[in-house]
Amino acid sequence: MEDDLPTEYDVIVVGTGMTESMVAAAASRAGKRVLHLDGNEYYGGPWASFNLDGLQRWVEESRRPWRGLYNVTDDTKALLREGEAAVGAGNQLSAVSNVCDGWHVPEEPAGLAESQSSSKRTQTDGEEAAEGSGDTKADSVDGDDVSAPSQRKLWSQSAVKKEYRKFNLDLAPKLLFARGSLVELLISSNIARYAEFRSVTRVLTWLGGRLEPVPCSRADVFSTDRISVAEKRMLMKLMTACMEQDNYEKEFEEYADRPFVEYLQSKKLTANLIHYVLYAIAMVTEETLCLEGVARTQRFLNSLGRYGNTPFLWPMYGSGELPQCFCRLCAVFGGLYHLKRPADALVVSGAGTAEARCAGVVSGGQRLDAAHLVMGVGHAPASFLRGSPSGGLSRAVFVTDRSLMPADKESLTLLNFPPVDGVEEPVTVIEIGPSTNACPPGLYVVHMTCRQRATAREDVRAVVELLLRTEQDDGTAPRVSTDTQATQTVSAAKKQGEEAEAAQPSRAQGAVAIKPQVLWSLYFNCPETSGCDLSSGVPANVFLCSGPDLDLDFEFAVKQGREIFAKMYPDCEFLPRAPDPEEIVLEGEDEAKTEENNTEGADEAVGKEE
Repeated sequence: MEDDLPTEYDVIVVGTGMTESMVAAAASRAGKRVLHLDGNEYYGGPWASFNLDGLQRWVEESRRPWRGLYNVTDDTKALLREGEAAVGAGNQLSAVSNVCDGWHVPEEPAGLAESQSSSKRTQTDGEEAAEGSGDTKADSVDGDDVSAPSQRKLWSQSAVKKEYRKFNLDLAPKLLFARGSLVELLISSNIARYAEFRSVTRVLTWLGGRLEPVPCSRADVFSTDRISVAEKRMLMKLMTACMEQDNYEKEFEEYADRPFVEYLQSKKLTANLIHYVLYAIAMVTEETLCLEGVARTQRFLNSLGRYGNTPFLWPMYGSGELPQCFCRLCAVFGGLYHLKRPADALVVSGAGTAEARCAGVVSGGQRLDAAHLVMGVGHAPASFLRGSPSGGLSRAVFVTDRSLMPADKESLTLLNFPPVDGVEEPVTVIEIGPSTNACPPGLYVVHMTCRQRATAREDVRAVVELLLRTEQDDGTAPRVSTDTQATQTVSAAKKQGEEAEAAQPSRAQGAVAIKPQVLWSLYFNCPETSGCDLSSGVPANVFLCSGPDLDLDFEFAVKQGREIFAKMYPDCEFLPRAPDPEEIVLEGEDEAKTEENNTEGADEAVGKEE
């Protein structure tokens, strides 16, 4: 028997995904009695973030066979009233597939034991101590000799595992547009106080067989030497045309039903500029219609300059922190939480008819009644889902030993890899470093996401081969040394080494071409339900929430959360500003404060009379 809970609620929310948490917070903020359940022992569901050990446990759990629908027992039937039926909860949309993970480095540093044994036999006491110090520096997480570019530190499984708590790895990594709907909601609701963010410092693209920085702002456009003066004028004219609302219909009416690329070609843009606009600014394909391409370009340009030189923000500790921010607000206003407690069955009256309604859920042998039920799509009964998703997402997560494009300081990078060089679908690549608390110093995390065509591994294979080194690393291959500090900087010693290598072009060029070594990788596929009809065949007071979608940001989740709340409580405001803790006055405090002020006023008056 589970812990007994109160049995009457205004809203029961099942699943702690992004949309579910948003609706729970809004209902609690509106003064409703909210119960939030999740069968997992962690928040976020398919939106969660894990440390390295937690993600590996999630991988093992994902490989287990689906447990199937809840079998309605006699004990459950005993909780039903006349005209009610119990419908088992759960469906396969909660499961991921094609899960594949593995290490690409040895379990222990190669040759460490042999070198230590040799040192003890051949060195004097002083030399032995010096050699031991050298070994520690060569093999530890924090040491490296940047003055010798041909030397490198070999990461091992044991070294990475020791740092497992310093990882925050996302199942659904997403960025926020600086003027997007989620940022505005976080500010207006005062939920932003629960989160921290960092600006994405650079946007890259793949052009001409190599990574190239994308000029985002007006300053970038005029300072870059990668495009000509004539191209700079063309690009600025295009940006102005997309942002001018007065000439919107006149400018784009002719191309309303034509691809965006045709409009760009009509403006005599060069192939390079078309590439930048399509794949790095609008982040669309050649098949995208003009008005959608213009809208996405506007969204990019509108967010520039608000918090940095790019339009994007990344949540510290991972995207999985954001659902928890909404859960915190829900709890502050009285929402009740219980993890590791699923909804086993739904209690439905009038099942199979247009008047069907959900009276509540059965959880832990207890009946819990509610006026409304909000569920993540993976928790819903299979009979509620009239249409299965038409596609899915391919995801990959890599822990690497250096940045995709090393710079003078650590960068937070977005790359929308275009469908070129054997890449069939555009792949969104996000690289984050230790300053975001995503990984320990000296390491980086690379996320890849695209539309599913085959398995995740096959879908991103071409991009992985172009950007990363996935061969088993045994320490024998010469590589550029890795700076293992919190930021990947170019030290004076390293600069001197590069100057010395300039006289040997082949060697220097070979060093530049070295790719980041993958230490650990994970691939998996998950359903994409944002295009599914989640209201057909569902009782009127039940609302299903989609999981992560393909888009880069959280726009769909915010829109869906607003729509669900408006259907439940059309007369209530969606997440009005929450007071800061010091602004909250508990019952009775107001009267005590008034009485205290009156007493002080009387004393002051007496003092004056005396």
